[in-house]
Amino acid sequence: MRKGDDVSDDNTPEDDFQEMLRRLLGDAGGDAAGLEGIDLSQLGAAGIDPAMMQQMMGALQAAFRNESDEISWDSTRVGALHLANRDDRGIASGDRADLDQAFHLADLWLGEATEIPALAASARVITRGEWVEMSLPVWQELAEPVATSIADALTRAMREQAPDDMQQFVQNAGRMLRQVGGSLFAAQLGQVIGKLSLEVVSGGDVGIPVLPAGTAAILPQNFADLGEGLEIPADQLALYVAARELAHARLFAHARWLRLHVMSQVTDYARGLEVDTDSLEDLATRFDPSHPEELQEALSSGALLPQQSEAQTQALARLETMLALIEGWVDVVSSDATKRVPQLARIAEAIRRRRAVGGPAEDALKSLVGLQLRPRRLREAAAMWRSIGDAVGASARDALWDYPDLVPTAEDIDDPSALIARLEARARGDEAPRDTMDDEIAKLLADAAGEGSEGDQQPGGPTPV
Repeated sequence: MRKGDDVSDDNTPEDDFQEMLRRLLGDAGGDAAGLEGIDLSQLGAAGIDPAMMQQMMGALQAAFRNESDEISWDSTRVGALHLANRDDRGIASGDRADLDQAFHLADLWLGEATEIPALAASARVITRGEWVEMSLPVWQELAEPVATSIADALTRAMREQAPDDMQQFVQNAGRMLRQVGGSLFAAQLGQVIGKLSLEVVSGGDVGIPVLPAGTAAILPQNFADLGEGLEIPADQLALYVAARELAHARLFAHARWLRLHVMSQVTDYARGLEVDTDSLEDLATRFDPSHPEELQEALSSGALLPQQSEAQTQALARLETMLALIEGWVDVVSSDATKRVPQLARIAEAIRRRRAVGGPAEDALKSLVGLQLRPRRLREAAAMWRSIGDAVGASARDALWDYPDLVPTAEDIDDPSALIARLEARARGDEAPRDTMDDEIAKLLADAAGEGSEGDQQPGGPTPV
């Protein structure tokens, strides 16, 4: 309840819960009257953006009017664009020309470093707002399983906390309660995406393919921020960033299975998350819809997402391996393409450190959906790709992306010698060296074939011809 409300201090929890529901639904049957007239000007002192809270309150009011069970993501888009466009200075013609030139030259150099073909569409120079619009479908796909879990858990928790004489009332309000939880999550996601738009330099900067397939893009305003303090010429930095972005986009355009593979791993991981029902039930007993900042804080801190299960840990390890393979390949190819850049070593190391450390928005994304998109084994994966390329050439190296079953494994990252031996044997036209696993599989197949032949014999007689 709000401080200053005309409610006696000796109210029972049932009284508080009924009052909360009345304010949630409004005395007129769900017109959100209890959310009107709230003074948002005091939120600045608490570190909360009043404009963002106003949008969140609007999302809550829209939830009351929404007759569908689906979560509305309108507040995600509005909130993200609010932050992305707040300091949008547009794209200066000089910045656009410089980055276009960097893309053109990097594309030519990539042709010498990889067999994977160039993109069909030209690379783009985009604003932060355009990045939000282009990436929003992927963020929604990533967050929807978690949002649904939180919304459903909030509904269950409130029903369990309601007194017996309020059960029918809460049952009828179940859809609205679910919409409240979903709307708050969607609004929080909008803040995270908006903050990310202030940090990402290019389309592939996050690690997962957030832009449409075959799209390469750089955000000039964030690129300018990247160069501050590095004491590296802007044209050299632009060439390296452009090469990385084009290599990333080329890879996903060529290996068409890769995008679906990565996103399915991400969404499978997200669907496996379970909400901490004890924390949510405790929060539900105090939840005041006219003051949703407590739930907002719980969402942003990750307090509602418990520790990962063993299955979740294994799923995350598989995802991190794939992201490390992608980033490691991009590192090697972009470094080979930009070997003419005088300060290549300094630039590459600065980008790797930035990638390893991440930023506040990336931390917020981890808190919100429990996923940290930083490949821990990037250096090892890059070393593996380098060894493969040195041994069998760029063409055989890049052919490993043609099919999912050809892609190196975590064991290959640890020790690529067996993979290199197979690739070298294949290049010579020799039969690939057999290992113990091959022998065991062959033995099992032979035994199965023998059992099948015996089963075909007629009892008491020879096998029919």
